[in-house]
Amino acid sequence: MTAPEYTCFEIEKDGPIAHLRLTRDDVRNAMVAEFWSELPAAVRHLDAAGDTRVLVISSTGKHFTSGIDLALLGGGLFPGEDPEPGRKRAYIYQLVQMLQDTFTALTKARFPVIAAINGACLGGGIDFVTACDLRYCTADAYFCIQEANVGMVADVGTYPRINHLIPDGLLRELAYTGRAWQAEEARASGFVTRVFDDPSAMMAGVMEVARSIAEKSPLTVWGTKEVLNHHIHQQTDATLKWIAAWQSGMLQEGELVNSIQAIQEKRTPEYDDLLPAPKALEG
Repeated sequence: MTAPEYTCFEIEKDGPIAHLRLTRDDVRNAMVAEFWSELPAAVRHLDAAGDTRVLVISSTGKHFTSGIDLALLGGGLFPGEDPEPGRKRAYIYQLVQMLQDTFTALTKARFPVIAAINGACLGGGIDFVTACDLRYCTADAYFCIQEANVGMVADVGTYPRINHLIPDGLLRELAYTGRAWQAEEARASGFVTRVFDDPSAMMAGVMEVARSIAEKSPLTVWGTKEVLNHHIHQQTDATLKWIAAWQSGMLQEGELVNSIQAIQEKRTPEYDDLLPAPKALEG
């Protein structure tokens, strides 16, 4: 099976180990439009061939990923002129589910997926690596649930998956504040398994783990992944659909654009208060 070419990453095979490297360091590996279709296609291509036993994902640049390309969020969400509200909501519902499917492809693959993270892993990067089986990082790595800083709820997979990885109190702090957390805090909380001094040491350690996995029966490893993920999948699938439904009703394009402009202009955005809670109706 001939391997296709991709614009956002490159893939090398070393026997049963596939290595996907993000290659767009010029944009801090931001998730541009092509990324969202190329990644699931690449994973399914490897899975269909049957000869990949482990997938390692890393970056060739200074950062793992800065998350979704802000130009995609700020450039208008809807096709055409200005669809009526019901069709807008339906479109967002489908769009969110399509983006969710990008990372769900990692959890559905028959082989384990290992994320080797250096530098920044922000926003959509958290969605990305929480869908992987194992996470390792360098000492300079840092993480951020960035959506809180751009006026939206994380909707592509972070919450139903990270909820099984770190304590609830820490998760709520990170989700509500949008603050970054560093490599050692990520290790201490269980988000990553091990912290390495530099990318070279990390890749050596990660490839040692990958080779150890690849030596085992692929049927046994696949079955183990399925058993470990079974209860998580049931909760995650339902929550992802619920998040898509929430986002389709609550996402405000104007507030999103305002948040992105504030980041670009290095100022604190301003938001309207919620409406007062409705009072009981009087008969």
